[in-house]
Amino acid sequence: MTPIKPLRRLPRGALLALLCALFVLMLLPSTGRAEVPHKDAVPAYAEEQTILQAEHDSTARSPGWGSAASGKVHLDRHFLGQYGAGEANVILQRGGNTWRVLRNGPMATVSGTVLLVVPLLLLGFYLVTRPAQAPPLRESGRRITRFTAWERLVHWATAISFIVLAITGLLLMFGKLIIPLIGPDAFSWLAIISKYVHNFVGPLFIVCSVIMFFTFLRRNFFRRWDWNWVKQGGGLFGKKHIPADYFNAGEKIWFWGGVVLLGLLMSVTGLILDFVTVGQTRYVLQVANILHIVGATLYIAASIGHIYIGTLGTPGAYEGMRHGTVDEEWARTHHEIWYHKVIDGTPGAAPPGSAPYAPEPTGPGRAS
Repeated sequence: MTPIKPLRRLPRGALLALLCALFVLMLLPSTGRAEVPHKDAVPAYAEEQTILQAEHDSTARSPGWGSAASGKVHLDRHFLGQYGAGEANVILQRGGNTWRVLRNGPMATVSGTVLLVVPLLLLGFYLVTRPAQAPPLRESGRRITRFTAWERLVHWATAISFIVLAITGLLLMFGKLIIPLIGPDAFSWLAIISKYVHNFVGPLFIVCSVIMFFTFLRRNFFRRWDWNWVKQGGGLFGKKHIPADYFNAGEKIWFWGGVVLLGLLMSVTGLILDFVTVGQTRYVLQVANILHIVGATLYIAASIGHIYIGTLGTPGAYEGMRHGTVDEEWARTHHEIWYHKVIDGTPGAAPPGSAPYAPEPTGPGRAS
């Protein structure tokens, strides 16, 4: 069998998504560095060489600029900011250019790669698995309360602030790519607005994340049945639905890995970058910026997966977060353990072969 024959078996949509991914990967070497205005940037600028030469020439007459005895601290050779709060008199910090080359080169390339490839992979996955999905559920017409008004308010406030931060952050990181389309003047205003919006919405997102943590904490502890969900991939690759509690294992992984872990990383580094007048050195700011880029890349990529699973990946899930209620049959199919807790208060799924519960014909179900 030739290598081309397996590709012919793929749906046309999946093959198109694969070709788009390959095309994007071919463009990455140029697009990843399109933001870098200094093509010849190296870890030492000409200004540093000038200072070093002047220091060398003046050694015979007086202590050099790198010596504390000279009182002329213009060159920070130690990278870490050895002068602490007095760092304001350091004209040139060697780590600054190292940070700039790293941010605008490898960091931009890797971040751009991840954020372009993840949506394409999800698109391909959707096009490939869509024919194997189960037919639409036959709704019972009876609704069960899934999220209260407060829970939905917290979720959407956090989600909207996150989206605003993601858009403005991407504009600050990759925005120069659109200069040929809108011109430098328009981009200048766009960048300035993005910076201020990002700086002001950041603390709001932190507050929302903390409230969200305490709001959903008690429902996100792992239970014994979550391991079975993980082993079977949540049923994403077939028609089988795996019994799950109020939140399935995938949602719990998103909560602890995304909302908690990545949220904590983004919050700490964001505050360091947002409030720069509390004594941190330039080196601390540079490290915080790199960690902020790494965390943002992973957080945005994971959120794209979260959005996919909550919409196209699991039809009906979005309605629960939008309206607060879900159809009883949807609850039984996707969250069977939670469904039985709501209906009859049992601690787990109903025993195999047991008679189905006949709910009341009117009125919403009880929330867990």
